[in-house]
Amino acid sequence: MERSHISLENLLSNVDSFNKGVMDRMDNYKQLIFGAKPKWTVILTVTACGASALVLLLKWFGHQQSWKKIQKAKVRREKSLQRAEHAVCQFNESHPETDTSLILSLSLAELSKQLKDGTLTPQAVFHSYMEKTLEVNRRLNCCTEVLLESWDQLEDVDSHKAGLLYGVPVSIKENIGYKGHDSTCGVICKLDLPATGDSVLVEVLKRQGAIPFVKTNVPQGLQNFDCGNPIYGLTLNPHNPQKTSGGSSGGEGALIGGGGSVLGLGSDIGGSIRIPSSFCGICGFKPTANRLSLRGASSCIRGQKSVLSSLGPMARDVDSLALCMQALLCDHMFRLDPTVPPIPFNQQVYQSSKPLRIGYYENDGYAMPSPSMGRALRETKALLEKAGHTLVSFSPPRLIYAMHELVVRGLLGDGCTTLLSHLKGGPVDPCLRDQIIPYSLPRTVKKILSILLKPIFPRIAASLDSLRGVGSVQDLWRHHADVEDYIHEVIAEWRRCELDVLLCPMVGPAYIHNYPGQLTSTLTYTIIYNLLNFPAGVVPVSTVTAEDEEELRHYKGNYGDLWDKLYKKAVTGGEGLPVAVQCVALPWQDELCLRFMREVEMLVREDKK
Repeated sequence: MERSHISLENLLSNVDSFNKGVMDRMDNYKQLIFGAKPKWTVILTVTACGASALVLLLKWFGHQQSWKKIQKAKVRREKSLQRAEHAVCQFNESHPETDTSLILSLSLAELSKQLKDGTLTPQAVFHSYMEKTLEVNRRLNCCTEVLLESWDQLEDVDSHKAGLLYGVPVSIKENIGYKGHDSTCGVICKLDLPATGDSVLVEVLKRQGAIPFVKTNVPQGLQNFDCGNPIYGLTLNPHNPQKTSGGSSGGEGALIGGGGSVLGLGSDIGGSIRIPSSFCGICGFKPTANRLSLRGASSCIRGQKSVLSSLGPMARDVDSLALCMQALLCDHMFRLDPTVPPIPFNQQVYQSSKPLRIGYYENDGYAMPSPSMGRALRETKALLEKAGHTLVSFSPPRLIYAMHELVVRGLLGDGCTTLLSHLKGGPVDPCLRDQIIPYSLPRTVKKILSILLKPIFPRIAASLDSLRGVGSVQDLWRHHADVEDYIHEVIAEWRRCELDVLLCPMVGPAYIHNYPGQLTSTLTYTIIYNLLNFPAGVVPVSTVTAEDEEELRHYKGNYGDLWDKLYKKAVTGGEGLPVAVQCVALPWQDELCLRFMREVEMLVREDKK
């Protein structure tokens, strides 16, 4: 949690280094000027030393500016937390009858019902969740800023009493635009650039009576599934502080998993909703891309079109996700963003109870699941079969090709240049440091290393080669065509098997901090569905057992390479942590995917009785 303070000390040590460097160069100047060397040598050396000193000076100045921006953001956050604390104390003193524990125990559906019938007041619900959020944030460091404007909205909330989310406090991921507040994506270059207006989804939430009340933490640059950055520090897992909450919607996962929010909004480009949901033991849903408007959401790789991003809900149960989708898929959103297809939520599909034909796979052939992941899938499959559904073995075609040539080469198609440009001017967070080392290598070096490593570590070699990107506009067009062809290849296999939906493993259990940046290889289970643009969601179904931990000791992986060995270390010590499964449907069949998720949730709940 104190990671950012370490970064600041590093910045200050750079200042000391600079001062020492300048003094050393002054000594060199004296020796050169008064020594017996040729005049032209003196001139060239003095010029070179002067240029070096100038570079040091500019670097020092840049660090100073970064330090000031970080400090300003920290002060702003602390002030918002203090004002929220004060407001909660005032409310509790004047409303001692408020039953906070009861309010926090209600599901979103129950909470919404009691708000609408007047059993609960929006003020009581808001301050109960604000108090819990402040408590959870003290433990987990999951919030970047309290939205103080939410008190103004609370005063006017009765004007939206007909809204589906009337009086419901909603947390939002830090990169989702809220007027007057930064959406930094955890990078310093985006600080002090407050949004000039609300993002489309924030506007729709307000129209539906919801009250966005807090922004939540993210990893630096978003392209990582840990949750730390130099501005706001490290977020911890609500079940085990030695483990990460996941990313990039890790602050949301921690806050909801810790009980501080009943509903949140995240974003997902490789598993960024699903992984934190899995790690923190909650439900999360990645809709089909552009089912919900992305207008007003910030990114560090905007313009990348090979692997698509989605905004989506995170909550404690599937019905909450469905209610949120129903509220967002309204005429107001379709008017605000006409590029979103005007398809309202199909309640009939969501509430259907007809038996499903379900595809499944336990191992994708790239990243072998942990023992708890595999067991969770097998147990869920057995429950579905017992309930009368048909389970059919399915395997995503050519997954290794898709991962290297389509996902990695497409997502970082510019050779990682755009992402790296957002990291300049300040420290790189420890959770990202290992991940970007190969990103920073020259294109030629990546190629040479991939050739040298191929006989020993074929997966790592292929990934390194893919990090070179696409190379030219012509190659980019060809790449887009290859992605399109692959999507239709998978759909054809899906149709051949006559599937309704797909059940597959979900990344987990939660990793030890700083391991995600070394293990992008395990994203195959999630990022493939961003590439395919299939809606996908996660449901917690079990927890890690002592038997799982014992079996993990003998884990070898599919390749037995460095990544498999690192994965074993990353998930060790997970006894008691939540484990989830992933539910998938074809594009635009979001309601069917949610219906499948609800079926899994219901069967697991009944099995535990």
